[in-house]
Order: sequence, then structure tokens, then C-alpha cells
Amino acid sequence: MPADNLLSLKDDMIAFIAGHGLRRMPAYVTEEVPTVLFEDDDADAWKDFVEHAKAAGTPFITMSEVVLEKTDVTLLLEQLRDHTFSDDEEIDMDDAETLVRHIGKAGYLQLGFAHQGVMFLFETSTEWYDRFQDLMEAASEIGGLVVDDRDE
Repeated sequence: MPADNLLSLKDDMIAFIAGHGLRRMPAYVTEEVPTVLFEDDDADAWKDFVEHAKAAGTPFITMSEVVLEKTDVTLLLEQLRDHTFSDDEEIDMDDAETLVRHIGKAGYLQLGFAHQGVMFLFETSTEWYDRFQDLMEAASEIGGLVVDDRDE
């Protein structure tokens, strides 16, 4: 699996899902829905997840991705630059600025299927995406900036 871009993994997932005779529905499952998170550290764990979905008799799998957009990085950097941080607040602007090199890359993928009133989810993300989320959380705490384009 590529360390900094999940687009080829997404393509593999699409082919594998179709190969198992399942349909794919573009949808993001929010935190408000009762969920069970599939946990496995194996790089191919998502294949097991798809096979579990098929065994459960689901007709489709939800799939969502987040691709880092230039506007997301620009808004984040502006918000962080406009704030004066105290010594105990640790925001590394150089770290935030390195996000620019990830524009256009997929950093997060979510697969899901419903079974007996619960959504079962598989999620994977890159290190830079996790850092982006941490920075977004810090920015929202200091100024209310919230960017969530998972539904696009």
C-alpha cells in the first residue's frame, strides 16, 4: 500500500469488490450511526472485510475517500498563521506547510456495510492525513475553522 497516496489502493478495492459480485455505493458513514470498526494491522485486511461483507449477504458496500484539496490546505495555513500561539501550544508551521505536497492525494478511505442494524466499517489513512486531521482539530479549537469535504 502506498505510504502517502491511497488512490491505487482505492482502485484495487473497487476491482476486488466488483470481483466478489458486490455493488459499491459512494457514501460516508458518520459517527452518529451505530458502528463496529474492523481492526486488523495487515495491509490486506480490507480484503477480509469485503469477504465478511459478502458472507453477511450484503448487496453493496459503501465507499468514501478524502482527497486533499488546495483550498483545505490554504484555509488551514491561514487560520494557523493568524493565531498567536502560547508557549504551551505546539503547532509546527513547517509541518503544516508540508501538507502542500500532498494536494490531490487520497489520504483516507472508508468501506462499510450494514448488517442487522449496525454499520461495519473498515478505515485506513495515511500519516499525513492523520496529521492534517490533528491540525484541523487544533485550528477549529482556536478559531472555529471546520472543513469536511468527505461527502464530495
